[in-house]
Amino acid sequence: MIMHPQGRSLAEVHSSVATAHPSWFRRVFAFAGPAYLVSVGYMDPGNWATDLEGGARFGYQLLWVLVMSNAMAVLLQTLSARLGIAAGRDLAQACRESYPRYVTYALWALCEVAIIACDLAEVLGAAIGLNLLFGLPLIVGVAITAADTLLLLWFQRFGIRTIEAFILSLIAVIAGCFVIEMVFAQPVLSEIAAGLVPRLSAESLYVAIGILGATVMPHNLYLHSALVQTRRIGESEAAKRTACRYNLIDSAVALNAALLVNAAILILAASTFFKRGIVVTEIQQAYQMLTPLLGTTVASAAFAIALLCAGQSSTLTGTMAGQIVMEGFLNFRVRPWLRRLVTRLIAIVPAVITILVAGEAGTYRLLILSQVILSMQLPFAVIPLIHFTNDRGRMGAFANRAWVRALSWLTAAIIVGLNLRLAASVLAGWVAGAGEWRILLLSLVLPLCAALALLLAWITFEPWLTQWIHRYGRASVSLPAPATGGFEAPAYRRILVPLDHTELDRRAIAHAASLARMHHARLYLIHVEEGVTSQVYGPLASDAEVQAGQHYLDEIVVALRKEELEVESEVCYSTDPRKEIVRYARQIQPDLVIMGAHGHRRIKDLIFGNTIDPVRHDLDVPMLIVREGK
Repeated sequence: MIMHPQGRSLAEVHSSVATAHPSWFRRVFAFAGPAYLVSVGYMDPGNWATDLEGGARFGYQLLWVLVMSNAMAVLLQTLSARLGIAAGRDLAQACRESYPRYVTYALWALCEVAIIACDLAEVLGAAIGLNLLFGLPLIVGVAITAADTLLLLWFQRFGIRTIEAFILSLIAVIAGCFVIEMVFAQPVLSEIAAGLVPRLSAESLYVAIGILGATVMPHNLYLHSALVQTRRIGESEAAKRTACRYNLIDSAVALNAALLVNAAILILAASTFFKRGIVVTEIQQAYQMLTPLLGTTVASAAFAIALLCAGQSSTLTGTMAGQIVMEGFLNFRVRPWLRRLVTRLIAIVPAVITILVAGEAGTYRLLILSQVILSMQLPFAVIPLIHFTNDRGRMGAFANRAWVRALSWLTAAIIVGLNLRLAASVLAGWVAGAGEWRILLLSLVLPLCAALALLLAWITFEPWLTQWIHRYGRASVSLPAPATGGFEAPAYRRILVPLDHTELDRRAIAHAASLARMHHARLYLIHVEEGVTSQVYGPLASDAEVQAGQHYLDEIVVALRKEELEVESEVCYSTDPRKEIVRYARQIQPDLVIMGAHGHRRIKDLIFGNTIDPVRHDLDVPMLIVREGK
């Protein structure tokens, strides 16, 4: 099978970390990292809001929800890592390859809503942290958070290991701050143990589901399945099994560390606020009360520093998740700064409106709402993940065993059950308080709920009811023989195929290979590197993305030559792919050019570029345009 570029999640760092080390310790260290990036999402400012709310209002009663949520997280993140290792796909790619386009777009839209909700929590958390430490108004803090796009782009220059090291240092700061908090709070261990006994009331359901949504975050399932592919893993079953084992260790350590941070926040709120009957309505209030209640300003400072670190670390991983989701579901890439800026601006708008209309207390409620939105999106990520990892055709020997399937479906049932109960409760409250707007509200909400219910039912039962829908790769397309009978059949001796590292490459190559067999033609493959490094250094460039592109092209050439086809390939370096394609075509004088078309026009051409029309106008050569389709 030819590995096309969309089989490479995070192509610029794909397989960039070597794992072949002789000592056990060094191999553990080599595999360590992806789960720590994922764990950041389990301790972001949204978690702080739900943990503070749960501890201040219900004491230790919801501690068991944290433990249960973390156990679910370890299971689901392990499945996500196995999907990336065994199938070589992230969750978004697997959805795109398995579901019809309308289902893929719906799942993508829901995932984008979840990422925006998560980004909203990061915006508010970082702004609150700046407010607490430096006294900046929340509006100013929210505006400053838009600039963290530059921070992310700067870090990406140094590779995935540098990002992992930075995130790990922030996690260490957060953990250290809460160790200090626990020393001053001095919670009672017997009361903590009592909080591990499951109990749930109508009043605590909303916060409990917020905790669940804040802990088991849907976009982390997409992120983890891509991050594990940054490790250089062999293709053998033994190599993949070793990678799965080391990633399990990584997940268990990192996610349990996140559990300790979340538990520390809830325990701090329970021992400090709940026992004194103090209702926390905003994070700033918690910060201000820690000093008089615990008798030291160190506790408040540690709280604010940890909050700021949590917001910034979540920003880095949230951006990576957004990139994976967009590339995986829609099969195209947008420049990282543009992707980040759009997502951040969408999150800033509700944050600013809330601050202006409802004040600082409103930001706290908005944080909790963002986590409930995350929880509501969870089933649409969890159920496909379980189906994919249960599928022996996709996973081979790494398909889930019976006991893992049982635990996975039990987890999914709990998530879906809690969300249905919450949805019914929230809708009933909205309808009861709508008054004269009740009819309008029902006419808007009910169709949306019905559509979501149908989508959830479809992705749940589709594997059993419509097995034929599943696709594990697109079949090669064979073209009919040239027409005869009154027409002179063309003879193709040189066929040029420009490649752009998208799904369309595979379809274009299938057509080209079919024609080359019929006409005994030679294939010419060209790819133009457009990265900054490539533009500056040309053939001397050796960054990870260039290496991945060359490796991708080499794989195609090897596969075609195994089919006894004559192939030549060339990699060019330019800011204008159109000129390079035309130059190369004039050099080799092809009889036919086969190119892929993504189908975007006008504004999308400005963002993604337009190559076909300029090439078509500059060359007097027949062209076959291949469109993407199911």
